[in-house]
Amino acid sequence: MRILLSSVFGPYGVDDAYGRKENIMELFHNQVTREQDLFSLRFHHQSFGLYFIAENIQAPTTVLDFPSQDAFIREIKKGYDTIGISFIVPNFAKAKRMAGLIREHAPQSKIILGGHGTQVPGIEELIEHDYICRGEGVAWFRKFLGEDPGQPLSHPILPSGFSKRIVGVPQKTSAAVLIPGVGCPNACRFCATSHFFGKKYTAFFETGQELFDICQKLEKELGSKEFFVMDENFLKRPERARELLGLMEKNNKYYRFGIFSSAEAVAQVGVEFLTRLGVYFLWIGVESKYEIYEKNRSIDLPTMIRQLKDHGISVLASAILFLEQHDKQTIWDDIQFVVDLGSDMVQFMQLGPLPGTRLYENYDRQGILKKDIPFEEWHGQHRLWFEHPNFSPGESEDLLRKAFRYDYNQQGATILRMCETVIRGIRKLADYNDKHMRERRQFLVKKAASLRPILEVLKKYAHNRHVRSLTQKVIDSYSAEFGPPTFKQKILSKVALAYAAFEAVRVTTKNNVYQPRTFRTNYRIPAKILIAEQLQQRIVSFAEFQAELQNQLEPLAQSVPAEQQK
Repeated sequence: MRILLSSVFGPYGVDDAYGRKENIMELFHNQVTREQDLFSLRFHHQSFGLYFIAENIQAPTTVLDFPSQDAFIREIKKGYDTIGISFIVPNFAKAKRMAGLIREHAPQSKIILGGHGTQVPGIEELIEHDYICRGEGVAWFRKFLGEDPGQPLSHPILPSGFSKRIVGVPQKTSAAVLIPGVGCPNACRFCATSHFFGKKYTAFFETGQELFDICQKLEKELGSKEFFVMDENFLKRPERARELLGLMEKNNKYYRFGIFSSAEAVAQVGVEFLTRLGVYFLWIGVESKYEIYEKNRSIDLPTMIRQLKDHGISVLASAILFLEQHDKQTIWDDIQFVVDLGSDMVQFMQLGPLPGTRLYENYDRQGILKKDIPFEEWHGQHRLWFEHPNFSPGESEDLLRKAFRYDYNQQGATILRMCETVIRGIRKLADYNDKHMRERRQFLVKKAASLRPILEVLKKYAHNRHVRSLTQKVIDSYSAEFGPPTFKQKILSKVALAYAAFEAVRVTTKNNVYQPRTFRTNYRIPAKILIAEQLQQRIVSFAEFQAELQNQLEPLAQSVPAEQQK
């Protein structure tokens, strides 16, 4: 059996029949730094789950990531036995269109629907399909193919992101993605991920030794010593993290990790442990001061976040707006509460009753879901799709934008806060004498050197007096720590200013959507098939060239006398 696994087609982040401009294919620009204008962090992530499945089944498989409609049509005509479509709820219309295209252009192919979008009630009648894959995909596909679902897993070799830009300056992608497992047992009522994976954690790799071996493999293949850990709550398995650190120290490996974790798990292992492990980025759900989840109970969040930043760890604090108890006053209390935590990044998400969650079930029973709002707008960054007692959908859209702007006005750009966190870490880690912590400090020194040229851009484009003052303080702290900028840093500042000037025009003219490039990756495809496809593609390309040439020549031919045409 030959399989195609595809993400939904582009373009993304535009208003059309299949999507909305708010649903941008950039995680941070979409829902973290979205109102930071020129300073929004810009990069894309591949559809990691598709590659993980393809890596761990025996059938010949192709992954098609971020195709256009035309590219998808060309691909499905190649005679696949089975075609899988992965989608989330806001991409429902795209998945439906793709299923229709398969029935039209490849009627012999079986259709598998997968991803969070399969939780939509009545999906069985709404989109053409033959099978539905829910939950963890590798085990499902292995059972589907008659393979052993319990055989060991192989980790794919993938960068964590691509096409990264800061103030328009292209950045080298050095980090790889590391996927230890999926799901989270905390099962917060709104969490689509936790509910999708059965409100439990499924470990792909149980031990620190396994993770250490994968890190070494990724380092060898990609040259990566930095890893973005795609795991809903990595520190929920503290013994695995401790074993990983022990192996790193034993083997003099200084890997670095960006992780997701809940506050109670951070408190259990401690900030110093995270520093030794090499955690440079931590995404933590603070949610709300009015709805205290067990994961945050009895946790001093302001102190925890301050200590993390003091050790050079950038923190993203995630918050939920438009809870049932939010009114015009209490919602601003929560916005100020989150901003006052002083994290490097803030994610504001609207309370979103997504299918499959306990929140959705409760609201459905109450009859307060606005089911006339299309699925394309069910993403938490536009307007509410339920009846809130104190806010209309239009008010929610406006207030969400104001929340992001308030954070930006009070704390400045995320990249400025990251520059300050690095300096704090350099100063704090000077208190440690052991080799491992000295290495951590040296990494921060190198990071400070790479960030320093951006400071001039931050100063020039500071959007208010308060932020300009914050920027100058950070510039002064760099000068106090390192002395004046080097000649190279001065040149790089000029280069960054030039890039920023072009990026500022993009932002001002609203021409600010970056589309991800298409990836086509083959797994276990026989060489003769690959050669035949390459030949076929060349024939198609030549035919397309002939057709385009004919279209260009026809208007010219009409102006030439018939005798000359002969």
